[in-house]
Amino acid sequence: MPPGKRQQSDAMLYTLILFVGLFIAATTVAVIYYVKFEDQRTIAEKAQSDLSEIASASELQRIGTIIGAKQPRKSRLRTMVDYLDEVVYLILGGLPEDTSAEVKVATANRNFKESLTLVQTHIGPNTIDPNTTGLTRIIEKLKIMVDDTAAELLATQEQFDDLQLRFDDAMAETKRKEDVWLAEKEEYRLQVNDVKQDYNDLEVLLEKTSEERVQALMSQLREEKANYEQEHQEKLKIQAQLKMTQDRMNLCQDELHKIVPLPDGEVTAHRSDGKIILIDDQAKVVHLNIGRVDRVYPGLTFAVYDKNMPIPRDGKGKAEIEVFSVEKNISAARITKSEIKRPIIEDDIIANLIWDSDKTNVFAIEGEFDIDGDGNIDNDAVGKIKGLVEKWGGRVADNISIKTDFLVLGNPLSVIRRPTLSELEMDPMAMERYDASRQNRVRYEEIQSQAQALSIPVFNYERFLFFIGYKTQSGRAGAF
Repeated sequence: MPPGKRQQSDAMLYTLILFVGLFIAATTVAVIYYVKFEDQRTIAEKAQSDLSEIASASELQRIGTIIGAKQPRKSRLRTMVDYLDEVVYLILGGLPEDTSAEVKVATANRNFKESLTLVQTHIGPNTIDPNTTGLTRIIEKLKIMVDDTAAELLATQEQFDDLQLRFDDAMAETKRKEDVWLAEKEEYRLQVNDVKQDYNDLEVLLEKTSEERVQALMSQLREEKANYEQEHQEKLKIQAQLKMTQDRMNLCQDELHKIVPLPDGEVTAHRSDGKIILIDDQAKVVHLNIGRVDRVYPGLTFAVYDKNMPIPRDGKGKAEIEVFSVEKNISAARITKSEIKRPIIEDDIIANLIWDSDKTNVFAIEGEFDIDGDGNIDNDAVGKIKGLVEKWGGRVADNISIKTDFLVLGNPLSVIRRPTLSELEMDPMAMERYDASRQNRVRYEEIQSQAQALSIPVFNYERFLFFIGYKTQSGRAGAF
């Protein structure tokens, strides 16, 4: 081979060896850097994962807003832990233990719930929701309770001071009265001693004259018996004469009644007091031809009867009205009860048994009444009916007389059973109640007889209500 070509081949060989060596070195360096890069990426991914567990990317962007000012030479996490320790300190009232944030919060939460349970016993179990109520609101409520309690305590103290003053005054007055009573007691003791002495002297005197007194009393008893027997005979004679006189009078009355019939005592009860002059069916109002000059007043009720027809004997009208407005010569009344088949028309007459434009009617009331219709006798029924009569211008007398206009008669008064000896031993007042019931029954029968003899109209309770136009309203609350 020529020397020139040989040298050229050696140079290419050296170049190739150099290139291969450089390639191997570069590859080795690349592999080394690749291995280190993978290690660094793994470390970076782990660091990123650890950082994500601490805070998300969005939270990292506003970590200053979330945590607040960063403390010098402390990390954000350490700063947040310090803030958490301050909150736990406020809740627990002391430095927290050097434990995890989870343990610190759990301890604070447990103490908060225990405190909440204690507070609820004072504030009320249903006024605090542990899920929505914080310490500040609890403290505010407790402060309100403390203020209220302080105010109540102050008021109680003032009441106590007032009671103490009154107690002291009462004690002073009691002491004064005690002194007076002691003085009176001493005076009574002296009087008792005097009475005892007088009693002893009288007892001695009675022992000496007892026989004389017995004889005098026996003589007086015989004299009284003789007088009683004489008076009894005279009474029997007078009763016999009275009976003969009554028989003659009844005979004469019978003969007189055959010639002149008895007057109808109920004529006044069937007399009308006014009439309807105008009707407003839509407003359920009627106008009457009587007013203030006739002594009409609001609240007065009337029964309404058909015109040109006599008032029925039972007094039941076709409607009832109540006056609410009164003028000089007319008045207006609302319709409290009416019948569709028998409407109110003009010139229908009105009447009220109690009310009268010219005079005051006199009533007598006797018997037992069931006002509320419950089947039981009302003890104050007579008083209620009396109040109704007087409210509408009438007057109630205690007894029947010729001045009595009407009698309202209830059920006969019941007579209780005569008590036995054993019942009298247990209740000494039983006989008095029995006698009182008999006397009441006798009075009832006497009043009934007197009314019949004097031709006084007699009304039972229902008929009385019909005649005053108050039957419908009587069953309402506050009717009497």
